[in-house]
Amino acid sequence: MLARLVHYFWPDLEEEEIKKFGILAAIFFLIIGSYWLLRLLKNIVFYKIAFPAALGCPVDYGRLMQPIAKFWSPFVIIPLVFLYSKMVDIFEKHTLFYILGSIYASLFGLITAMLAMRHFWGDAFLGKTTLATLGWVSYFTIESFGSLIVALFWSFTASITTTNSAKRGYPLIAAMAQFGAVFGSLPMLGMELLGGVWTLFLGATVAVASTIYGMYYFMKTMSPEQLIGNKKAHATEKHTDGFFEGFFTGITLLVTKPYLIGVLIVSSVYEIIGQVIEYQMQSNACMFPAFSSEVGFAQFQGIYGVCVNISAFVMALLGTGYLIKRFGLRFCLLFFPICLAIAFLSLFAFFKFGNPTAGQLLWATFSVMIVAKGLGYAVNNPVKEIMYIPTSKDVKFKTKGWIDMFGSRTAKQAGAQITDAFKHNIPDLMVFGTLVSMGLTAVWIVAAIYVGNKNKRLIEENKIIE
Repeated sequence: MLARLVHYFWPDLEEEEIKKFGILAAIFFLIIGSYWLLRLLKNIVFYKIAFPAALGCPVDYGRLMQPIAKFWSPFVIIPLVFLYSKMVDIFEKHTLFYILGSIYASLFGLITAMLAMRHFWGDAFLGKTTLATLGWVSYFTIESFGSLIVALFWSFTASITTTNSAKRGYPLIAAMAQFGAVFGSLPMLGMELLGGVWTLFLGATVAVASTIYGMYYFMKTMSPEQLIGNKKAHATEKHTDGFFEGFFTGITLLVTKPYLIGVLIVSSVYEIIGQVIEYQMQSNACMFPAFSSEVGFAQFQGIYGVCVNISAFVMALLGTGYLIKRFGLRFCLLFFPICLAIAFLSLFAFFKFGNPTAGQLLWATFSVMIVAKGLGYAVNNPVKEIMYIPTSKDVKFKTKGWIDMFGSRTAKQAGAQITDAFKHNIPDLMVFGTLVSMGLTAVWIVAAIYVGNKNKRLIEENKIIE
């Protein structure tokens, strides 16, 4: 029945591809479902739990500290990227997935235990310092999980998939990812009924642990032929670097290959723009009477997560495959930045000339984030992942690690610098943020044109970036 359903929405998939991409989609469902639940919980822990006013912290301290957390995030990621780059040479790809999955499941289990103690015995039981430490640790752990595990999954998938097969199968993975994100966001709407923050963290921990079995099942059931992608790229699989060279190969390739610099821009520039708009939305929500409490703020996070991911799921289900098949990869690379530019310029016009109330501005920024996240997840993410198929193993794993982990976090850091400068003056943030976003979008469009054209030539000439 499931196979028939998949074939109905993605009729171009071959029988073996349905099995292959079906299992991969199920794994990614768990990854993205747990990540979305965790990223929404991250905001609650940092904004509402880690710095309680009852223990002497300034009121609204978590919101004011959020740009600082974003600033330090890349510095936490850097050593992880170096370590990850070396582990790629030491372990097989699926084994690396088992190792990292186990580490994150253990860390999230520890955070769950701390939150359970707070739930049953109160803030004073843990104390001001422990709660603050919990906030910072949970923040950086979730940030790195969203970068590292997602990057590893897509690197693994790109290494066992051809470009033509990816065009047929990646929309299925994208759709299931968004369904997982909806599923992961829904519990936020009933957090109080489900037992509080700690029970949701427990559910996310179980989901992360389940991805390990999912990968084990995939490797056990797939035929060897389905584990080979671009043959020229596959020939680089056995290449390993020296001990010190292995740490720096990814960053060296990134700064010396224009194609990879273009992929970096396509992958990361949105994070700067998105950080500015999302901070405006979260700040408005945090101070809005209906969402100012811990439970109210959790409900807003749930509404946000569900709406973003339902829109992305519908687009991925009905639109992603059609857009790729009908208009091609180059069009899809340009589709997102153009739509995002229209959205944030409309927001600015509404703010400047519409004289909105605080509630109207909250839902206006909310609407722009729906467009930004929805199109980003459904269209931009699967298309940019296809760009890695005509590349070597080192690019797929090491350079991609730098782009997805360090590049993405650095972009968010840049966005956080903007929000930190104007966090006490949201109107000025709206004006300055829009001007910066316009300039960045222009650079993004130029990079998208170059990457799309270069990728087409690589496929036609059967060449790879190495």
